[in-house]
Formats: sequence, structure tokens, C-alpha cells
Amino acid sequence: MSKEGRNANGIETLAAETLQRVMEHPATQNDIATVETQLGRYPRGMVAVGARCVGDGTPLVVITGPVLPGGIPFPTTMYLTSPEAVKAVSHLEADGLMRQYNEMLADDTNLRAQYERAHAAYLAFRHGLAERLNESEEHIEGISAGGMPVRVKCLHALVAQSLVMGPGVNPIGDMALERMRNEFDPTVCRCVRAQSDGQETR
Repeated sequence: MSKEGRNANGIETLAAETLQRVMEHPATQNDIATVETQLGRYPRGMVAVGARCVGDGTPLVVITGPVLPGGIPFPTTMYLTSPEAVKAVSHLEADGLMRQYNEMLADDTNLRAQYERAHAAYLAFRHGLAERLNESEEHIEGISAGGMPVRVKCLHALVAQSLVMGPGVNPIGDMALERMRNEFDPTVCRCVRAQSDGQETR
């Protein structure tokens, strides 16, 4: 995405291309088992992996359908699961970065416009996913994630969007990724690797 941002057609195209790429390889049983280990619970509604480790393909972000089993609406389509990434983002939140980013949004009209486009891209992606899965967005229509489009409420969701849709889409997610690069860098593999005896070590 250019600094000037994308127009509405560009947003739709980006969302469609991202969805096509992600859904070319639906979640496997190995993916689901890995994410269950990451989260400590079964990943309900997981349909695909949105971003993977560059080294061994371990899931970093999962794609979740807009309706969980049991008919529960779920707006957070792009869900950060990598323990390393989750920990790094939590440190940013504890350091007060959300307050800083909210102040930046209030003061910078260009940043605010980019953030609104990130919101639109998120909605367009989920709408395409809902159509593909034949699921309803009725109860979450217009709701994206992370506080978009007006504030920063959850950096985990914004970083997840940056990892799935790439740089230049969500400016806050991009800034957060840059700030946490010493602790988590999507271009460097720091995954938990399974050993031949079935045990895992870092």
C-alpha cells in the first residue's frame, strides 16, 4: 500500500487477494493441534492459518469464521496465537503504547484515515470469508477488531492484521511490530521445535 493509501476498490482487491491466498490451504489437523498447544485450548472456528513462521511454518495467526460452533458471533477474524508474539505485544501494552497510539490517532488526520482504511480492509476480508463459508455476519456487521476505526483497544488484533495482510495496511499494527522487533520478528524463526522424541524445547 502506498502512503496515500488505497481507494475503496483497492481495499476490496487487497481483501480478496489475501483471502484467496489464505484459503488455498485450509487448516490441517497438525495446524489445529499446534494452535491448541499455543492457546491451551481447542481453537474453535479455526478455518485457516493467516500467517506462519518463516522457518518451520508454525502458525502465527489463525483465521476464524464469523460464527463459532454453537452460533456464537465472533468478530476477531485474525487471531494472534504465537506465544512469542503474544508475549511481545503484551509487553507493549503494559508499557502504555496503546495510550500513545490513541493520542497519535487524535492528532494525526492522515494516520486516522489510514486506520479507517485498515478497518475497511478487515471488514472486506471477513465479508468474503463469510460468503465463502456461507456464514452470517448479522450480529457483528460493521465491527472489526482492536478498537478500529476510532481507537486502539487491543494491539494483539492489530498486529495480527499486519501479519496476515502485510505491511502498509494497518499503520498501528505495523508500528507495534517495529517496536517489538527485538522480542518478536516475523522474519526470524524463534519457534518451539518438536524433537525426535516428541518433546518440545525452545
